[in-house]
Amino acid sequence: MSYSLLRPFLFSMDPEKAHEFTLELLEKAHKAKLLGFVYAQQSLPVECMGMVFNNPVGLAAGLDKNADYIDALGELGFGFIEVGTVTPKPQEGNQKPRMFRLKEANAIINRMGFNNKGVDHLIRNMRKCKYKGNIGINIGKNAITPVEHAAADYIYCLERVYPYASYITVNISSPNTKNLRDLQSGDALRKLLFEIKSRHLQLAVDYGFYVPLVLKVAPDLEPEQIEFICQQLLDFDIDGLITTNTTISRIGVEDLPNGNEAGGLSGRPVSHMSTMVLEQFTDILEDKVAVIGVGGIDSGDKAVKKLQAGASLVQLYSGLIYKGPSLVQESIQAIGGYYDTLES
Repeated sequence: MSYSLLRPFLFSMDPEKAHEFTLELLEKAHKAKLLGFVYAQQSLPVECMGMVFNNPVGLAAGLDKNADYIDALGELGFGFIEVGTVTPKPQEGNQKPRMFRLKEANAIINRMGFNNKGVDHLIRNMRKCKYKGNIGINIGKNAITPVEHAAADYIYCLERVYPYASYITVNISSPNTKNLRDLQSGDALRKLLFEIKSRHLQLAVDYGFYVPLVLKVAPDLEPEQIEFICQQLLDFDIDGLITTNTTISRIGVEDLPNGNEAGGLSGRPVSHMSTMVLEQFTDILEDKVAVIGVGGIDSGDKAVKKLQAGASLVQLYSGLIYKGPSLVQESIQAIGGYYDTLES
């Protein structure tokens, strides 16, 4: 079924229920071996963080928090998939309703609060998945863990997901876990990265292989904060950076229905902001840290703009809700055209 025909039905449902319904429908189509006939896997190899990605278009964390649907999602043509955010213990997340569409702006506001089934459930799914592409695992802290003890939660998850991840993302940028974004600044960030990186290096020795470590940051950063984070990335030899998570800004949507709901705003309104922040990071980092661009990609042109701003890879999420899986192919084709232009 064409997504354009399915979308009105999905948009008549509560957003969170529509999310769950869509994933279950996708899983059924996967098991019936229908997806491969519709979504061809496009090869556009990219080397990043010491790995080869089949193409540079990935799925952002948050859509498949528990790694329940990796094989089905993999058939949509993604070059890589990021699952999570996962926490040490299962948690319900914030009170419902906690996800809101802003249809006039092709946007979403969510305040999910890291709802997930816990790291052990995710690992069980990782052990049985058959997807051959790279899989990032996004880790966070439980809501009941005081922010000053956050490192223990991150390290707990790091230790458990290490042998199953192509890369591991440390998520300190969700606006929906109290005080989490405090970890992006000052001594809190330095202490967190020191503790995580120390354990990360020991795990590489213990397992005999190295899994890249990535940091995910918010778009709501001042230039001096960006400079500080860049210095920490270099000081602690962090392999990658994801820019950006959702924004707490409501510029341009404040007068829309649901526009002032609490939570993180994603989709088209965050596109320019996230790309500008990405560019500020890449100007300072000068290719010393791999950068993944995410935020407001709802067309192939928007995906290309992330690469023009310095990203090596891109990730999709909210754009898929409004445009459907065809956005994956559109983005790959646009990036392929951009590569051709660079070569010529």
